[in-house]
Amino acid sequence: MSLSRVGPVAGMLLLASAAIAVAQAPQQGSSPATPPQRPAWVPPGTQGSPIDGDIFHAQVLLDVAGFPTGVIDGKKGMVFEQALRGFQQARGLKVTGQLDGPTKAALLQDQRPSTRMLQLTATDVGGPFVFPFPEDAADQAKLQGLHYRNMLEKLAERFHTTPDTIVALNGPEKLIGVGKVLRLPNVLPASRDFGQTVDDKQARLLNLFNVNAQQPQGDFIVVDKSDGVMRVYEGEVPPTNQVKLDAAKLVAQFPVTMGSEQYPLPIGRWKVTTYAFEPPFHYQPEILQGTDKNEEEQMLPPGPNGPVGIAWLDLTKEHYGIHGTDEPSTIGRAESSGCIRLANWDVMRLSRIMKPGFTAIFQA
Repeated sequence: MSLSRVGPVAGMLLLASAAIAVAQAPQQGSSPATPPQRPAWVPPGTQGSPIDGDIFHAQVLLDVAGFPTGVIDGKKGMVFEQALRGFQQARGLKVTGQLDGPTKAALLQDQRPSTRMLQLTATDVGGPFVFPFPEDAADQAKLQGLHYRNMLEKLAERFHTTPDTIVALNGPEKLIGVGKVLRLPNVLPASRDFGQTVDDKQARLLNLFNVNAQQPQGDFIVVDKSDGVMRVYEGEVPPTNQVKLDAAKLVAQFPVTMGSEQYPLPIGRWKVTTYAFEPPFHYQPEILQGTDKNEEEQMLPPGPNGPVGIAWLDLTKEHYGIHGTDEPSTIGRAESSGCIRLANWDVMRLSRIMKPGFTAIFQA
C-alpha cells in the first residue's frame, strides 16, 4: 500500500475540512498538530471575525504595489509594519510604519476592492495532490512530487493568503471545487502577457501565482539582517557593502527569512547567476537546521511543499540561494539554514523583476 494518495482530487470539499487537513499535517521534524478549535463563523467585517477589514484591504493594496506583507490575513504585525515603511519610503511619505491618513490615501489611488467573487477553475484547484503528506524525507523521496495537500492549500497560495483566511472570508460550510464561487483576496494581475521568460516553467508559475506581468526593473537587492526584509532597487549598484536605505530608487520590498545563529546570513556581495523553477532538492541533514544529522541524504522531488518551494535563484556563495518555501506563514518570523526564503508567490515576482546576474548585498 502506498504511503500517500497522489493524483487529482475530484468533487467538492468543505472549506473547514480542507483547512483542518492542512493544519493537522506535520512539518518535518514536528509532532502532529491538534485540530484547531474553531469559533462560530461570522461574516468578515463584523464583530468576532478574525479579519480586520482595513488591514486586509491595505495588505491587498500593498501586495499589488510590490510591498507585500507575507500572507494576506487581515492581521497587524511586524511584517505589516515593515511593508508600510517600505511603501512610505518608495512614495516619498513620512515613514511611520502606521496605516495613517497619507498612507491610506496613497494606497487607495488604486481603486481595487479588497476581495473578488470568483468561480473556481481547474487552474485554481486542480491536482495532483498528496495526502497524507509524509513527514520523513526518506518517504518524501519516494513521491513523484511534493505537491499541495488539497485544493484549499493550493488556492490559498495562488491568492497569497492562508487556508484559514479563505474559511474566514466564506464560512466553513462553503464548498470548494471546480465551478464553485468563493470570495478571495483581489490580487488578480493586470496583465498575464509575460512575453519572453527564462523558460516555460517560469511562465506557468508566474501565471499560477497571479504575478502581474507588468513589473518594475530592479538592478540590485539589499538584504539587511537587522530588519528581515529584502529591498529591490533601481539604479547604479553601490560600491560599498553597507548600503543606506536611500541609496537608490526603491521599487519593491519583500519579507524574508534569513539565516540563524548556527547558519548565519552570508554577509557580503554576491551575484545571483541562474534561476531554477520547480527544482529537486538535495536533502543533506549535516548542513540543514533542525534535522537529525544521522539521517541519510535524499534527493527530494520538486513541488511547492518541498524545502525550497517552487524556485531557486542561485548565489555565487556555495550551497546558498534565494528560494521559495513550504511554510509561507513563517516568512519573516522563523530562521533558515543560511539561505533567503520568500513566499512562493514573492520569489516568482522577484524572478520577474530581476534578470539573472544581478547583485545581492547582504549586510548586518
